[in-house]
Amino acid sequence: MAASLSSLPLLLILLLFLPFSRSKLTLDYYDKTCPQFHDILQRISIEKQMANPTTAAATIRLFFHDCLVDGCDASTLIFSTAFNKAERDAEINLSLAGDGFDIITRAKTALELQCPGIVSCSDILATAARNLVVTTGGPYYKVRLGRKDGLVSQASRVAGNIAKEDMTLTQIISLFEAKGLTVKEMVALVGAHTVGFSHCESFANRIFNFSKNSEYDPSMNPKYAEGLRKLCANYTKDPEMSAFNDVMTPGKFDNMYFQNLHRGLGLLASDQVMAVDKRTKPFVDLYAANQTAFFNDFSHAMEKVSVLNVKTGNKGEVRRKCSEFNHYVGGK
Repeated sequence: MAASLSSLPLLLILLLFLPFSRSKLTLDYYDKTCPQFHDILQRISIEKQMANPTTAAATIRLFFHDCLVDGCDASTLIFSTAFNKAERDAEINLSLAGDGFDIITRAKTALELQCPGIVSCSDILATAARNLVVTTGGPYYKVRLGRKDGLVSQASRVAGNIAKEDMTLTQIISLFEAKGLTVKEMVALVGAHTVGFSHCESFANRIFNFSKNSEYDPSMNPKYAEGLRKLCANYTKDPEMSAFNDVMTPGKFDNMYFQNLHRGLGLLASDQVMAVDKRTKPFVDLYAANQTAFFNDFSHAMEKVSVLNVKTGNKGEVRRKCSEFNHYVGGK
């Protein structure tokens, strides 16, 4: 075996060790079969974001929740049936905002009219997330295309794959490392919290009855904590009450999120702790001081996430409707 390998050109040997699914993805995948793909998706991304400014954060979060469970295969878009509880109905996904699902539905409808049966929902989601990062001021990065949509979506597969607000930083780091992502990449990706919001329930334990000695987490800026206490006073009666993740520039994709952590303005405990933990602090400090460094590392990490366990060939399908399998196999 060693002799036969040594006789192969070096480039071919390297290709043998590339993830097979990744090697099939290309930047020009739809250039001939659906040349309007990028124009249609760009138009819909801008229109939707202008009409509903929460769309960017909702879509980026939906992208993460999809890719971190069995790969980027649009399995989180599937509706549950009487026979199968799908991923979108897992407890942690119940808070996924409707705007994220809506933009994918709009894009799929437009693309089916132009190029029926060609563009996968997983490619739409990955590209829409990138477009919305750019639309809100963030960096452009390349999205390779050619994913097929997954054939399985089960709520039971979600737990343990997506970070929760009550996890320790060590648990969150382990979760990302299990996906092949470094601590540096994790910190960069969490920087997506620069847009969007979190429900009061997610951080209530930081601002109400925190300890015997303090009503709120002492790592928080006192005025910020008091403002959140007023905002979320009735959160138990209204579970939809929420606060912006980035109180300073909530609708702009920038490095303000990291600067906020230095000021005690981190909304989630798992975010704020990154500013002091020795494993993550150097990256928080870097990104707070250097937006270009943040944008470069975020772009690299997003490209890496976007090819996690993608399906190609007969490992998936191009759904006619993003919320339904072409043929029901989701309960297998």
